Amino acid sequence: MISRLRPTLGRLPPRALGLQVQRNLHIDGRSRVSNFWIPTGGISKKPIDGEKDANDLLVRGGFLRQAYSGVFHLLPLGLRVQDKLERLIDKHMGSLGASKVSLSSLSSQELWEQSGRLGEGSELFRFKDRKETPFLLAPTHEEEITTLVGNLTTSYKSLPLRVYQISRKYRDEARPRQGLLRGREFIMKDLYTFDYSAEEALKTYKAVKVAYTGLFDELKIPYLVAAADSGNMGGSLSHEYHFISPKGEDNVVNCSHCDHVYNEELADGKTHICDESPSSTAPGFNTDHEAVEGGPTISTGMWMAVSHDGNTIVRGWYPKFSMRSDASEPVERHVNSHAIKAIATAAGIDLDLSVEKPLERWTKHVTENKSSTQRPRVLDLYDSQVRVYQRPPLSDLLEKINCAASDVDYSKLDLFPGTSNKLSLVRVHDGDQCSHCAQGSLTSHPAVELGHTFYLGTRYSEVLNASVSVKSSLLEGPSDSQAKPSTQEQIVPMQMGCHGIGVSRMISAVANRLADSKGLNWPRAMAPYEVVVVPGKGLETVADQVYDNLNTTADVILDDRDKGMGWKLGDADMIGYPVIVVVGHGWKKNQTLEVQCRRLGVKEDVTLEELRTAVQGLLAQL
Repeated sequence: MISRLRPTLGRLPPRALGLQVQRNLHIDGRSRVSNFWIPTGGISKKPIDGEKDANDLLVRGGFLRQAYSGVFHLLPLGLRVQDKLERLIDKHMGSLGASKVSLSSLSSQELWEQSGRLGEGSELFRFKDRKETPFLLAPTHEEEITTLVGNLTTSYKSLPLRVYQISRKYRDEARPRQGLLRGREFIMKDLYTFDYSAEEALKTYKAVKVAYTGLFDELKIPYLVAAADSGNMGGSLSHEYHFISPKGEDNVVNCSHCDHVYNEELADGKTHICDESPSSTAPGFNTDHEAVEGGPTISTGMWMAVSHDGNTIVRGWYPKFSMRSDASEPVERHVNSHAIKAIATAAGIDLDLSVEKPLERWTKHVTENKSSTQRPRVLDLYDSQVRVYQRPPLSDLLEKINCAASDVDYSKLDLFPGTSNKLSLVRVHDGDQCSHCAQGSLTSHPAVELGHTFYLGTRYSEVLNASVSVKSSLLEGPSDSQAKPSTQEQIVPMQMGCHGIGVSRMISAVANRLADSKGLNWPRAMAPYEVVVVPGKGLETVADQVYDNLNTTADVILDDRDKGMGWKLGDADMIGYPVIVVVGHGWKKNQTLEVQCRRLGVKEDVTLEELRTAVQGLLAQL
């Protein structure tokens, strides 16, 4: 029986037998696609959707694969992109005199308790070792680096100190999404700076900004630098670096006239209007919220949120539409939840914006805690364009919880036009007046945050005892030149800064920013290879010459796979090589090579002698 089957088995293709066809490796010192693991599909029958997120393109282009939710394996092409980006970061960190370190991914929970951040760590991966010692997988390393530097540095003479690392970080993200943009494991660059005074620390902060600007400029992709909220990092100064992208989770606002750029999260809930005349607030309406003759009627909306403890409900009334002097039709408005949260925080209320049905949560908490001595609380907020009701509508809430008005801790902020203070509960709409210069108009952009700089001050050094001895004269202001400088020394906590760049996030953001209907389209600084040489059949020897011609001046790879020219060109477009050199009909006809650069819209024929200059000129623009 076996002997009779052998001829049949021999005629079956190897894959039908569960066998693999061995690749023929051509090892001659040249970078060849045949020697490189690039699991792409060439020209896919499925068209590329320009609206898809970068993760789909990175998978199809053979850069990565998902291992688990929010966790990815980088394949050889993806790792080359990451390595290129890390080398770019190393270059600009070197311009700051920063030393590279590698801190452990394990961090002590005790340190995080000491810094006061463990209680905020709902997204921390925590565990205990066999001795029951509590650890966590570090999402960031402020505690560890502060302790390390504090133990090794005692004198101001060792400062300024600038150290950075590029390492894996971990966050137990509740909803991993958009591939590398929001994952549970990610690569970050963290630069930590230490100075002996606030004045010196601010000099360092400015120096880091120069280095970051140089780094982002080298990518040659437009970006915005926005003032930002420090959040739970602490500190008093913070900036973000953003790519404008429809996939972004942040909203960055910039002015058409001045250099005012900020993250929408900075909204404090107060109006900041240069012109205090009533017309600057809501043209066409009076303070009684009634329509003026010839003017439309305002439609009012209500937005709600509940506190983390469930005891407080916050309601915000805002105009669904408002008029601007430069608009003929009413402008639709939406609530800025960051503004309402800022107002609530100032009132001592910690809002939980993640609750989808806040009223149900509040009602349930109040009814289940009737015996509590803590009275349920209601805070009503009114946007400056909404007139406060004479009798705030509490009856609906009282009925839900079966309480009398006297049983509820009720307060309202009834600030409206005509008072010295005003509330602004709405998001910026394109065309709104800039509050800084009063001459420009504002534009809001969805954006992806790529880098973030924080001036931390002594937020960590004080609680973790990272101090240095400093001459008193260095901490004092300008003194009389005839007076003798003080020789006494003081022990002071170090002034710190933290400056991050999301490495894996940037890979996805750049891919999203530059991709088109043909595939990915990398900038030179991050491209896995700068140039790919694509030969037709029978032109392999010429392709080797072309490769050798370019290899000394560019990062080049040779696509020597036994595939058709159209298949390989489709694959090259999908992968996103900045420059493609085609060895095909032109060479057979008149010994010319076709040079393509999709991003610059270039397709030209050059001779072998002209090739190097032509390619160098294109790469210089990328």
